Amino acid sequence: MPRYRLTVEYDGRPFSGWQRQAHAPSVQETLERAGAALNGGEAVEVIGAGRTDAGVHALAQVAHLDLVREMRADKLRDAMNAHLRPDPVAVLDAQAVGDDFHARFSATRRSYLYRIVARRADLTLDVGRAWRVPMKLNHEKMQEAAQALVGKHDFSTFRDAQCQADSPVKTLSEIEVIRLGSEIEVRCAAPSFLHRQVRSIVGSLVEVGRGREPVRWMGEILAAADRSLCGPVAPAEGLYLTRVDYPDQ
Repeated sequence: MPRYRLTVEYDGRPFSGWQRQAHAPSVQETLERAGAALNGGEAVEVIGAGRTDAGVHALAQVAHLDLVREMRADKLRDAMNAHLRPDPVAVLDAQAVGDDFHARFSATRRSYLYRIVARRADLTLDVGRAWRVPMKLNHEKMQEAAQALVGKHDFSTFRDAQCQADSPVKTLSEIEVIRLGSEIEVRCAAPSFLHRQVRSIVGSLVEVGRGREPVRWMGEILAAADRSLCGPVAPAEGLYLTRVDYPDQ
């Protein structure tokens, strides 16, 4: 069966997350429904590079699916999009790949963006797409504090209680906090992440940015490996999966 690699963009607000759910809409199920329409009605399994939570968005999620017949990649992209409308999911690109490609297990690095808008006024255009924090944040202190997390560590402090990963040890390749006007972006990359790790990190960094905790606090709670010391978890609406890397890139 021919295999295709998809690059997918979606607005996470209407969905229970990436993963198929029994009684709630998911991005995976939405893509599988479109894929089955191209597969003569035969069921299709769509495997994603990462299982984003409810409300989390993607600018470039990667997935793969197998079909019973070959299609030109650009026709597959367009046909998938025709069947995806009006759901807020779009296939940006499709490529034919070998059977050895696996969207999840072949991935070498995943990158995320978290958007914070630090202002008193309510959001209008970015409702559901960013976290409004109604006060000034010191992004320079947030950036300094974040560097304590770079490298291989036990991230138990930033691990959700329901995380199913075998180990809390992960390697954070990089993290950067930058300001763009009233918006603060937290960008991070790693081979893989724990459940809600990014949102837990961002929520704690905001405590530093607000002046509630000193810069050294991030390193201290990381070393403690104690979930109870984590700051408030940032809401899902500000998080975006922005890139997935593979050995051929």
